[in-house]
Amino acid sequence: MNAVVIAVAVMLLLALLRVHVVIALFIGALAGGLIAGMGIEATMLAFQSGLGDGAKIALSYALLGAFAMAVAASGLPKILADTLIRRLDADAEHASAKVVKVTSYLLIAGILAMSIMSQNIIPVHIAFIPLLIPPLLTVMNRLQLDRRLIACVLTFGLVTTYMTLPVGFGKIFLEDILLSNIERAGLDTEGINIVQVMGIPAMGMVLGLLVAIFVSYRKPRQYEDRPIMGGTVAEPTPTRYNLIMSLVAIVATFAIQLIVQFSGSEADGLLLGSLVGLGIFLISGVVEWNKADDVFTSGMRMMALIGFVMISAQGFAAVINESNHVEPLVAAVQQFFGYNQAMAALAMLIVGLIVTMGIGSSFSTLPIIAAIYVPLCVSLDFSAMATIALIGTAGALGDAGSPASDSTLGSTAGLAADGQHDHMRDTVIPTFIHYNIPLTGAGWIAAMVL
Repeated sequence: MNAVVIAVAVMLLLALLRVHVVIALFIGALAGGLIAGMGIEATMLAFQSGLGDGAKIALSYALLGAFAMAVAASGLPKILADTLIRRLDADAEHASAKVVKVTSYLLIAGILAMSIMSQNIIPVHIAFIPLLIPPLLTVMNRLQLDRRLIACVLTFGLVTTYMTLPVGFGKIFLEDILLSNIERAGLDTEGINIVQVMGIPAMGMVLGLLVAIFVSYRKPRQYEDRPIMGGTVAEPTPTRYNLIMSLVAIVATFAIQLIVQFSGSEADGLLLGSLVGLGIFLISGVVEWNKADDVFTSGMRMMALIGFVMISAQGFAAVINESNHVEPLVAAVQQFFGYNQAMAALAMLIVGLIVTMGIGSSFSTLPIIAAIYVPLCVSLDFSAMATIALIGTAGALGDAGSPASDSTLGSTAGLAADGQHDHMRDTVIPTFIHYNIPLTGAGWIAAMVL
């Protein structure tokens, strides 16, 4: 009757039963707090105290949605989509099936490349999704691409990159959080090649991506051509001036995020960049003042789900931390499996999966489990490399496949812009199956061989 297990199980069960994720997180947190003996008042106070931590994220994503809709109103995404559709129409008489297949793979490769670059070269995380994906939905419909596949592609690029490459967000995850917390727990990590260590778990993610592309979702899937957000924004008429100013706004938004991140400032680059981008659209007249409310409100509505879920997830995480039931869960695992390395490693990975599925962020999970796992791994005679692989994988597990993860929420926000993509059925479940299962296996192998 561990409170963490109960809280996550209740949350996932309710979400699978089509209860809204925000409500599922709240009820799951309440159940976990009561099981932990915290009582109603203490549980509510812990949940409420955590809500404030998600407010900044929610506002940033809301403004990002407004910025994305402003870009859409400029006509720039429409030109991109129309260009691809014209190419399909022009080649339809000659080699329709071949052209569709080639275009589909090129589109998948482009989205994958952008999701990978969003973690390092252009470190904007999920900020690119509402800009890139909604205008391409018409093209995906024409190609009959299964959006569950695109969700898997996006999640792969977002998660695998930071858990493998120590650049950008990967540097934060691998060096500032993973290695730092492991060293703080008393394990020497000097001289260890983190790319080599995390390369084995990453192969599980690669396997899952290949299965998604070539097996699970290779068959065509039909969607209706619907307007984004119910057509609340008028169909744009692109002009050269609008396109130039749109590119200026996009470059300025991304540049500010890069400057803020690399300057070491604690300011929110996404929030500041989105505000500057919106200002450029308004001052330049690309978005007319009398239409600004409709454009911005539509964009904020598109990202509203992410905001509310992230706020609720922070409350859920606060209850999990206050319950003090993560350490007893690990202790129970150790007691049950004794000194059986193979079974203990598997159990620790599963515990990491459970915790991250509830909290929704591998970055927030690592500090919680590192302090507990390091002495446990030492007592089981795991090598330093195996310990790092085990903790790193346990932390990353659940980011793909969690209803509260920004990786899955970002994918849904883009793919559901026309109302034809369900968060649980089309993003959470597919990414959980294709990534958490092979990642668990690959992480276990890494712990055994390193």
